[in-house]
Formats: sequence, structure tokens, C-alpha cells
Amino acid sequence: MNDPQEPYDPYAGRQQLIGYDPYGRPVYGQVPAQSVQPAPPRYEQQYEQAYGQTYDPSYGQSYDQGVQGQQQYHVPQQEYPQSPQPQSQPQAAPPQDPSYGYDTRQDRQWIPQQHTEPGAQQAQQAQQAPQAQGRPEPQSVPAPRREAAADQEPDAGYRTEQFAFIDQQDEESEDVIDWLAFTESRTERREEARRRGRNRVVALIVVLALLAVCGLGYLWYAGKLPFLDGPGKKKAAAAATGAQKRDMIVVHLRNTKRGGSSTVLLVDNVTAKQGSTVLLPNTLGVAKEDGTATSLGKSVEDGSLGTREALDTVLGTHIGGTWRLDTPFLERLVDLVGGIEVDTDTAVPADDQAKAPAVGQGPKQSLTGAMAVAYATHRAQGEPEAKQLERTGKVLYAVLRKIPGDPKAAATTVESMGQILDPGLDAQSLGALLSRIGEHAKVGAYRTEVLSVKPDGGLTDDANKRVVKELLGGSFTAAQPGVAPRVGLKDATGDEKAQVAAKAALLNGGYAFVDGGKADRTAPASQITYQDDAQRDRAVGVAKTLGLPEAAVKKAENAVNADVVVTLGKDYKPS
Repeated sequence: MNDPQEPYDPYAGRQQLIGYDPYGRPVYGQVPAQSVQPAPPRYEQQYEQAYGQTYDPSYGQSYDQGVQGQQQYHVPQQEYPQSPQPQSQPQAAPPQDPSYGYDTRQDRQWIPQQHTEPGAQQAQQAQQAPQAQGRPEPQSVPAPRREAAADQEPDAGYRTEQFAFIDQQDEESEDVIDWLAFTESRTERREEARRRGRNRVVALIVVLALLAVCGLGYLWYAGKLPFLDGPGKKKAAAAATGAQKRDMIVVHLRNTKRGGSSTVLLVDNVTAKQGSTVLLPNTLGVAKEDGTATSLGKSVEDGSLGTREALDTVLGTHIGGTWRLDTPFLERLVDLVGGIEVDTDTAVPADDQAKAPAVGQGPKQSLTGAMAVAYATHRAQGEPEAKQLERTGKVLYAVLRKIPGDPKAAATTVESMGQILDPGLDAQSLGALLSRIGEHAKVGAYRTEVLSVKPDGGLTDDANKRVVKELLGGSFTAAQPGVAPRVGLKDATGDEKAQVAAKAALLNGGYAFVDGGKADRTAPASQITYQDDAQRDRAVGVAKTLGLPEAAVKKAENAVNADVVVTLGKDYKPS
């Protein structure tokens, strides 16, 4: 316990509170010792003012010990000597009051305060006076023990004004709350932006993966992946090797001013959905109605009615009709479709005599009807016929791209030309065919090929394989009763008389003759080949007609587009 007469300062020699700075923060420092009389405790003054008598420390100590026993506060851990309590009459209970005072002494004990009536206060003072006279003075606690007790008190030396309670309102609390809400909302917005960014990245990855899968699936189906054939490619291969439906007509472009003609086959492959133009040279060898040989150009100029059938015999095709297109009707057709655009390979000078305008050279040249005719029929001096045929093919390709896709509209365009057509090919049939081929040309599913011919008028091997079989679908026909087989003849004897004799023998035997031309080199023995087993008997009959042994007949690939092919060797002896 602290001695009221000799107050103990536990912070003597330590840093003590000497004031506050302008911001309200405590300032600590060393306070110099001053020889002043200690001020009476604050509680003693209150006690004297309340009760009008001197404060008794033993009474407060006994009461504090009881309170500490109830509260179980064990601040000092050392035992202090206490003065013996004399046996006296029981003391009166301390007055009760709801208000309590705070002892500012170093022992920090709480002492209850009580306000009583004046009469009761005087009686209480009179009763406590004799007790105070016989009570010994309290003994002071030694200095070492006081220091130990002070060190064990955690809040010794602090005043009540240095603490802020929870229920006190801070003037900056609203600003702090607003700042916390702002920072929290800003953090949430950042997290939301990051989440949206992650979702967008995930969605983009999913879309790219789907596109990649779809692209690979399409390439696989179309058979465009290396070393992996898809269903689409298999179907296309099956359609290419199998029977395909083709609609074709032959077009004879006749120059009414300068003479001459150009022959073209327009083909619509219905199965493969592809269009093509096959340019036929005038030197192609065909047979007349009487079986004699002639050229295609001469047969057209003579107006032979069997030209289409002769082409079917040579090419192994089935041509549906003939379209005789004179140059005035071609000019009118180009004007009806609104002109065309052609990539010209040469400049065509103007011809005053033929009233043909000049045509410039370059890509996408706009041509009128007269310019289209001049370019399609132009052939420079010394230029091969294939160049002029290619120009004709370009003009027809550009015209097909401008033909309406509706068959009725295309038929109306054909009727507007005012041309008298072949009886086997009316305006509706021709318009429908042109519209279908034009649709293939618009999407790029179109080919233009020149049929290569040998000097003697026969087809080359490349023409047989690449053009006749792929584009025209020409091949041997199945054996049918009452139908004369097509027999191709290729001369490997080196003797022109032997070829003529064999040709006459075949024509006299009732066979359809196909001129196979001359072989690249002579052969010692003759050979007769067929591809269809149903044609074997006919091949044997051809051998007997030519006087060749049956051993010369065998199954093999035909070198000529015919049902049966005869390759004459040196062993052939004409009758």
C-alpha cells in the first residue's frame, strides 16, 4: 500500500508524460525533481467535502480488499505486512451509493462514495470517531516492494483523459467509411474486369478450337488432307470411274464474211456438276456417210448431215444436238447479254472492209458484239489453228457467264436472237442447257481444253486419255444386238496400201470405222484388243474379216477410243 504522507512515484527516473504536441500525441521526457509538497489526494479532498471529516485509509483498505476478493484481482503477487486489527465492536457498513470515485493514488484502488442525509451523516461520524482513536497508524510499504508492485501494474501512471472509449464518435469516421467503401468498390471492379477478361479468353479459345475442328473436318471430308481420303473424295473418285451423265451439244461457229468455221463441244457433266468446252480442230479425221475419210472442217463446210454421227464414232460420245451459230447471231447474242469481258492475248486491228472494230490487248477488255466476233475469228498469218480456237473458247466462256440462270429466261434470250435452230434442238432445250453450263462457269467449275490431233487427223494418246475419257466420257460401248461395233484401226505396217485395204475390208464387213492413225513404230505382228468380255466374239469376227489368226485377239487396254482396236503389223497380207 502507498503511504499518504510519503507518496511513492513508480516512474521516478523514467520517461514521464510532460505534455502533448499540436496533433494531440503525448510527449514524454525527464522531469526534474522539485522540492514541493505533495498535493493531497483527490479522493481525500472529495471525502472531506462529502463527510466533513478526515479520510481514514484503513477503512478504504479493508473495503478494497473485500472488493478485490470478489473481483479476483491479483495485481501484486507479494505479501505485505499488515498491522494487527484490535478487537473492537463491529463497524458499521460503508454507505452505499451508485456513484464511485477513482483513487488517484499509486495503489489504484476503487473507493465507493455515498451521499447520506445530514442527520445520518452526523450519527455516523460520531460512531466512527472512537474507533479511529484506538486504531493504529497503517504501516508504509517498503520502497523495493512498492517498486515491484508498480512494475506489475500495467496501467500505472496513465490518466483517464489519455484513453478513448469505443462509444465515442470520431469526427472523421464518415470519411473513413466512405474511403473504405470506395476502395472496396474499386477492388471489386478490378476483380470483375479480370473475371470478364478471363471469360473472353476462354470463349475465344473455344471458338478457335471449334473452327479448327470444323476446318479439319471439312478438309477430311473433301479428301484434301495428305495421306487421308475422306468420303467426299471417295465419292468423287467413284463418280469419276463410274458411269456419269453428260449432256453435250456441238456448236459450229461459221464466219459469214471471211469464210471458215470453228467447232466446239459444250459439255454439262450432271454427275460431277462441272462444265467444259472442248475445242475440235478442223483437221480431225471423220468419216462421211459413205465411209470415206474426210476432215471435220470440210465436213462442216459441205453441210454434211452425218457430221454429228461421225464425231460420235470417233470420240465414242453421244452428242445431243447441233447448234449452227453464224457470226451475226453471235454478235446479237453478245449484245443481248449486255457485252462481255475477255482477257485478250493479242490486239486485233480494225477491218474497214469487214466493218470490224479494233480490239485492245489486256485483261478484262470490254467487248461489244462486233468486237467479240472480231476477236473470236481472228487468226494471224502463220499462227496455228489452236490459237484461234482458244480465242473462240474465251468468247463462248464469257457469254455463258452472262446467260441467265433461269432456264425460261435463257430460252427467251435464245429466241430473241431470231435464229432458226436445228429441228432436234429447240429454244427451250438449248436455253436450259446453256443456263446449266453457265452456272458452272459462274462458280469456276469449268474447263476449256483443245483436242490434240496428229497430222494425219488421228487422236493422240494424250487426247484419248485426258480429254476424250475424262471430259467427254468417250469409251467403248457395251455389245448390243443389232448395233455395229466401232472398230479402230492403227497402222503399224509402214505401208499405206495395207491400211487402205484393211479399212475397206472393215467397212465392207459392216463395222463402224474409227481411224486410229499411224503408230509411232512398226510392229512385226498384228494385234486385236478389246476391253469388255462381251466384245470378245466381235473381236474374233474382226480377226476373221481381216484374215488374221484368232491367237492375235486378246483382252487389253485399247489404244484407240473404240470397242475393238486393230493394230496392223507386217504379218498382215491384204486380200
